[in-house]
Amino acid sequence: MSKIDPNKLMISSDFYTIQGEGISSGVPSYFVRFGIFNLTCGMSRAFTNMLAKEQKLEDGEVFEGDLVKEGKATWTCDSTSQWLWRGVDKDFQYLIDRWKEEGVYEDILKGDVHIIWTGGEPTIKGHQVSIVNFLKYLTETLPGYQPSDLGSWLPCYNANFKIFNEIETNGTIVIDEPLFEVLDQINCSPKLANSGMTEKQRIVPAAIKRIMEHGNYQFKFVISTEDDVLELFRDFVEPFNIPLKNVVCMPGLDDAAEFEERTRFCLEMAKKYRFRGLTRLHIAAWDKTINV
Repeated sequence: MSKIDPNKLMISSDFYTIQGEGISSGVPSYFVRFGIFNLTCGMSRAFTNMLAKEQKLEDGEVFEGDLVKEGKATWTCDSTSQWLWRGVDKDFQYLIDRWKEEGVYEDILKGDVHIIWTGGEPTIKGHQVSIVNFLKYLTETLPGYQPSDLGSWLPCYNANFKIFNEIETNGTIVIDEPLFEVLDQINCSPKLANSGMTEKQRIVPAAIKRIMEHGNYQFKFVISTEDDVLELFRDFVEPFNIPLKNVVCMPGLDDAAEFEERTRFCLEMAKKYRFRGLTRLHIAAWDKTINV
């Protein structure tokens, strides 16, 4: 695993778009995608090592991992090319400059555009430290900053700035202080057995319980069958007593032609099991920057 520099951000891609999943769907957002992942959904570690060595995948390329081919998983991670080898260390100022280039800097400071920390897996310990250090750096660049403000150095706690930090995680790594306290929303997407990951790999009780200590969190599942729903209740909702108001389900969707039928299925499951049912933004069919 590559060493993470705490004074840089290991970014594989960053872009301004619309949040396409979960309870923030439709919100203008700036995504910061990190390199490195701790799960290899649809693939064995040996298979991902081979991909990392060859480095032939195109961004967003759809392919079948070896676990899918062997019938041990039903899907393969669709962002593999991003997190597997393309993370590049960027100075903190890089991200601020990008926001200014996109014309969203002021909107981010006001919270009108959310920051989405994603990956890869952004809760890997080195990334956690980098995010916090970046936010400290950002604070020191803000108008009116004084060293005496260090007691409340985070802009999301400053009355003049309302930066909104979301993080997207698979819920297998405990989120430490001080990152935990600066997050405005935690979007957890636990992996089901159809990922090909073992139960020990994808269910980490301490990490899940930590997320539930936050004031604003969601557990988001992608469902294709009613068996998926039964599994998420058996492995997550019931053993951890997750309130249904914090459970969000979206339809598995590989073909835009199935959009209406898959959405209807998901909403029928929501009615039956009382969780929040959402669709995927249909806008994704023409805008590939949408995070879906």
